[in-house]
Amino acid sequence: MENIFTGQVAIITGSAGGLGRAIATKLHAEGVRAAMLDLNDAPLRKAASEVGENAFAFPVDVTNEAQVNAVIEQVAKQFGRIDILVNSAGITGKTNIKSHEVETKDLRTVFDVNFLGSFFTARAALPWMIKRNYGRILHIASVAGKEGNAGMLAYSASKAAVIGMTKVQGKEYAESGITVNALAPAVIRTQMVEDMPEAQVKYMTDKIPMKRCGTLEEIAHMATFIVSPGASFTTGFTFDMTGGRATY
Repeated sequence: MENIFTGQVAIITGSAGGLGRAIATKLHAEGVRAAMLDLNDAPLRKAASEVGENAFAFPVDVTNEAQVNAVIEQVAKQFGRIDILVNSAGITGKTNIKSHEVETKDLRTVFDVNFLGSFFTARAALPWMIKRNYGRILHIASVAGKEGNAGMLAYSASKAAVIGMTKVQGKEYAESGITVNALAPAVIRTQMVEDMPEAQVKYMTDKIPMKRCGTLEEIAHMATFIVSPGASFTTGFTFDMTGGRATY
């Protein structure tokens, strides 16, 4: 029996490690040709080689509009199609600080990666999806974008912007065979979380009814479902992955 993903091409940003790599690994295992994008060239190439023979490294800075446009076109021309886009590249910026302590430069950097990076890739990929009347876009957001995490203004606000973009794009392309959804995890034990102050991690984990962090495998499983061909009647929606923290 042919896999439902056979022949499809997926672009996954931030896939040198963490959520992006986990999602790329799962999609590759399901038969997808995975175009793995990341700023970190050497780790990305290593990750792609470890994911498998149908995983390909495309180094790119997602905050650089011209680079994003060029690499999306390169992927589309190399494989002849783009079926899936998963925007997983993200940073927290400085955390465990009050709003009056937030530096403008840090705020802009976080928005550049988390929001503009997702916007640039989606804008570049959408025309290729429109040509075939099919596509799946998944923006990795955060429960912080729904509820706001104290001490994380830049991150929370940038992820709220991602959720807002998801709602708009979901409506705009609803009749074109393209779905655009978001995934809002709580704390997932990634390197990004490991690099945060422990007090900030405890603040977030204490809010989770399951009293644990999510796993990369759980994220990858949910992401794969959202971008599957069968998930065709849900768009503009933000899926929950918070162990019961957000129930709306």
